[in-house]
Amino acid sequence: MSRVHALANALTVLPALPRGGVAGAPDDASTTGGDVAASVGDVVGQVWEAATTPVPPPAAAVVVAMGVLALVVVLVTPVWRVARHVVTIAHEASHAIAALLTGRRLAGIRLHSDTSGLTVSSGRPRGFGMVLTAFMGYVGPGLIGLGAAALLRQGYAVGLLWLLVVLLALMLLQIRNWFGLWSVLVTGAALVGVSWWATPPVQSAVAYAVTWFLLLGAVRPVLELQSERSRGRASTSDADILARLTRLPGLFWVGVFLVVTVGAAVLGGSWIVGPAA
Repeated sequence: MSRVHALANALTVLPALPRGGVAGAPDDASTTGGDVAASVGDVVGQVWEAATTPVPPPAAAVVVAMGVLALVVVLVTPVWRVARHVVTIAHEASHAIAALLTGRRLAGIRLHSDTSGLTVSSGRPRGFGMVLTAFMGYVGPGLIGLGAAALLRQGYAVGLLWLLVVLLALMLLQIRNWFGLWSVLVTGAALVGVSWWATPPVQSAVAYAVTWFLLLGAVRPVLELQSERSRGRASTSDADILARLTRLPGLFWVGVFLVVTVGAAVLGGSWIVGPAA
């Protein structure tokens, strides 16, 4: 059964419920439930098979072209202003993951139309958990890109796309504003469309483009952060929060962000263009 047919069956197996007599209703319900379970199971099975089956990497020219495309998106400011929302999603998701891993209680995530965001968690106001939570925002997109590059190196381009869909679905549960809901839904829908309906070459090209963008796009916000700090406009930035938590200057933390993001871009890029291990 093709993916399109499997998805169509999963969406259409629910017949109209009988309005008259109760006789026969349990059998109809049982049949309907079985059809739904079979159709959903078929969809999940096909997704799992596609996600766990390695695929050959695209031609070197495609890999380089996707990198150039990602670099253009990062460097051309009007395009960057739109694409930066993806980096913000990764930024806030990284705050949230760090909070959960350190035992903090996640209270919600907000994404704003000016590409800013806010992740709220509760727990001890100081200590390792708070420091790691504040630290992970700016380095998170680059580290996610590094993990994506590792998956691409092993041939799991389609698996990477579906993994990102799952992460966005989990993030959706914590979104607390309408723009954030819209941003995550649009990004997730685009990835689902490519992962389900696109041809394998297109899926691989998109996976490489997304990975390149996360790696390269993680660097520019750090530079923008320091530009804003130098003008006195970012007193509540992650770097300044870390400065108050650790008594190390904010500029030190900006430097650490830059080293991590540039390092992730260089290492991840070498994994993408180099031969698989």
